[in-house]
Amino acid sequence: MRSGASRKTLTATHWGAYVLRTDDGRLTGVEPWSGDPDPSPIGQSLIGSVDGPLRVARPAVRRAWLEGDRSRPCGRRGADPFVEVSWDDAQALVAAELDGIRSRYGNSAIYGGSYGWASAGRFHHAQSQIHRFLNSIGGCTGSVLTYSSAAGEVILPHIIGSMDGLVGNHSTWDGIVEHSELVVAFGGLPRRNTQVQAGGPARHEATEAISRAGKRGVRFITVSPVRDDGPDRVASEWLSLRPNSDVAVMLGLAHVLITEGLHDSGFVERYCVGFDTVRAYVLGENDGVPKTARWAASLSGLDANRIIALAREMAAKRTMIAVNWAIQRADHGEQPYWMAVTLAALLGQIGLPGGGFGFGYSSTNGMGRAELGFRWPAFPQGKNPVTSFIPVARLTDLLLDPGGHLEFNGEVLTYPDIRLVYWAGGNPFHHHQDLNRLVEAWQRPQTIIVNEPYWTATARHADIVLPVTTPLERNDLAFSNRENVVIAMKQLIAPMGEARDDFAIFAGLAARLGIEEAFTGGRDATEWIRNMYAEARSAAAAHEIALPEFTEFWQRGHAEAKRRTTSHILLGSFREDPVRHALATPSGRIELFSKRIASFGYDDCPGHAIWHEPAEWLGSPLTVRYPLHLLSPQPAEKLHSQYDQGSVSRAGKVADRAPLRLHPSDAAIRGIRNGDVVKVFNDRGACLAGAVLTDAVSQGVVQLPTGAWYDPADPKIAGSLEKHGNPNVLTLDHGSSRLAQAPICNTTLVEVVAFEGPVPAVTAFTPPAIVPASSHLPKIER
Repeated sequence: MRSGASRKTLTATHWGAYVLRTDDGRLTGVEPWSGDPDPSPIGQSLIGSVDGPLRVARPAVRRAWLEGDRSRPCGRRGADPFVEVSWDDAQALVAAELDGIRSRYGNSAIYGGSYGWASAGRFHHAQSQIHRFLNSIGGCTGSVLTYSSAAGEVILPHIIGSMDGLVGNHSTWDGIVEHSELVVAFGGLPRRNTQVQAGGPARHEATEAISRAGKRGVRFITVSPVRDDGPDRVASEWLSLRPNSDVAVMLGLAHVLITEGLHDSGFVERYCVGFDTVRAYVLGENDGVPKTARWAASLSGLDANRIIALAREMAAKRTMIAVNWAIQRADHGEQPYWMAVTLAALLGQIGLPGGGFGFGYSSTNGMGRAELGFRWPAFPQGKNPVTSFIPVARLTDLLLDPGGHLEFNGEVLTYPDIRLVYWAGGNPFHHHQDLNRLVEAWQRPQTIIVNEPYWTATARHADIVLPVTTPLERNDLAFSNRENVVIAMKQLIAPMGEARDDFAIFAGLAARLGIEEAFTGGRDATEWIRNMYAEARSAAAAHEIALPEFTEFWQRGHAEAKRRTTSHILLGSFREDPVRHALATPSGRIELFSKRIASFGYDDCPGHAIWHEPAEWLGSPLTVRYPLHLLSPQPAEKLHSQYDQGSVSRAGKVADRAPLRLHPSDAAIRGIRNGDVVKVFNDRGACLAGAVLTDAVSQGVVQLPTGAWYDPADPKIAGSLEKHGNPNVLTLDHGSSRLAQAPICNTTLVEVVAFEGPVPAVTAFTPPAIVPASSHLPKIER
């Protein structure tokens, strides 16, 4: 890396490719890459953040833990000051804790936490790094699924035999543009989510594709409580329904199709199993409740005649049913996905260009793009010898209930007794529900270790914090599935303070634990990067796609793999020949009724899609106390909580806090004005936010995006008022059902009032206190 000069260098982030300018070794400018047709502004937040005051400068240890009895929790995580120590001392402490815990309690007592979004780079991928390291020392308790789409990840393999149409292999945008006549988007197609893509989108193309469809005459209908969840740059009819009532609307549509003979009986007979059971349920033959349009209207708030007309229009036109990921982040979140497939099957257009269904269009940039035909390589994690795991959203239960049991997807899991948590990449104080409950659970483990560049809430709640480089301070490779551009992520600035990359940290720990070769594979970081590129080049060559030699690629800064496939139809081969291309379900067909799920005996997720009243919603008695339904979408100004301290995120705040959007009528009866600081609360907690009045949200609904760094008024007190607008102090923390155990953040009722009294200052962006160690500091064994 050259310093002391001005230069411009291409790099990649999860929000896109940018040309970064550095002067005298400092980041001074961020420009969109010229190849990106719709660049995201989020990259501007890098300036002033990567070298800002929130960086963790040196290894730090929570003083109460360092000076106390380390065999048990002491002090209060999140409230105590830290002591800076040398790298030698820090690694000695970490190695001793890991070795002691695995020797005394076994490796299942270690929880390896990571969520994989720390960097677009594929070598310095925090989740891969920590899992490889922990697997090298005997493994750990881990997690499965994601907070983004867990309910869909579990239910779809039961219905269609895979997660196609959820995380990849969607019907591509070209088919929608050329063949769709109608797109019915449950949850909408919000542009804000298309800014991001795991591994980095070089080209943002979703908005452009939607615009082309609109110009060709495709009609869009947004079924959502929020108007601007609809697609950008095209006209869209807004059907404003109550949150969590999508299944009721789909059932009402199905009732019209069946009773009016508009369903495709030939399709369901040839390609599906279980239609008779579904038909009986829709008609109310067993429970005495026909799922009519009028019934659906009573639950959803939509007009019954509009539901009837929509069903007829969907049957008459080539219709794509698009369902976003947010819909399934709700109580019984498996049901809208199952019912969407059922509805698409009744229309008989699955496997046709421009028809059928798809999940997550616009949830990230890559959905709706063709697969490359091969997968880019990843840093190998090795095999985890430990068999214990949790669905990712059951983290708090894991910490609070050692030895407890959990029903999950036909299994019964047992929670191990977690004594040590090691986290690298990710922020559970952003994405987990009911944070006040998590904070208390977080006090229980003996030791918590975090690799982190910034003083986030996760770092503040750790015992040992190891400072990590940002992607700008190391070399790496960026490639993303469905993305045909490979980017050389060159080191642009020197590491801040004493920061090291995760690979160097884990290699040092591995050496202390006697497994250095097992972790490093005998390579340094540069050799790994070259090797991964060679693997990518070989994989591409196997599909007759040429990539340049590494030296040429690195000098040029990027390479493009020519696409061999540009179009795909979800389940198109299955439609052409359902025997030769049978699905990986027990029947080989689409399972409108699943004998396997029915055999589990789950009353909260039986053998076919049904309407389940959510635990909290606008139709429940709880509205007497909490009459507003809270939705917590992904933010427009950042990815998750990343760079909340950055300029783009801060510009979107109101009164220094996350913006709470509410309808003017709901604001008026509460005496709330635009820009007021408001208190949002329920039985689980309370937070402050800045009021934004808009008729883009339905009456009875409020919207508070995720991502504000958790900022309790007094971290020493359980359940303290959160000052910054983090909605997860309010959200409900229980599984969607016994099938998926998925997060249900969008099933939450609250009340909102104007905040009275002096408004507390936001302190989320003030680093914790760093203090000297006491003179009686215990000796650190090296």
